[in-house]
Amino acid sequence: MHRHGYRGRKFGREVGQRQALIAGLADSLIIHESVETTLPKAKETLRYTEKLVTTAKKGGLHGRRQIIAKLQTVGAANKLVDELAPKLQSRSSGYFTIERTSTRRGDGAQLARLKFVDDLKAKQKPAPKPASKQTAALPKKVAAKKTAKSSARASKPKAEAKK
Repeated sequence: MHRHGYRGRKFGREVGQRQALIAGLADSLIIHESVETTLPKAKETLRYTEKLVTTAKKGGLHGRRQIIAKLQTVGAANKLVDELAPKLQSRSSGYFTIERTSTRRGDGAQLARLKFVDDLKAKQKPAPKPASKQTAALPKKVAAKKTAKSSARASKPKAEAKK
């Protein structure tokens, strides 16, 4: 039998089962930012997920819908587009790395960890929460004066405020 035109690994599964397996691994990889599986499955998941990240980096509604269609959960697709893709803008490809870990005890299969090349958690900066909507845009001194004036006005009687 010839090998021409047969891309990818079969994993001893039918088409639908194989697609679900790879989509599930890609989903877990995006949610947990790392996944451990057998080496051939990691290599196939790498091919699949690299394309998703490239689509997510382009942005747009059409790209988001394509990613939702190829992943199992909408939450993973939203995380990829909203959180992970902006952090990977500096890279043109090669978003993931495969590290061989150990062999499985039962059948001796080579296990591997598939994870992002960049440390995505280190790049996150917590946004400061503003105290209130009105004073959020003002400098601290001006905001303090405004709150002091509003509290002074509230303590005066209504008759005195009309004069």
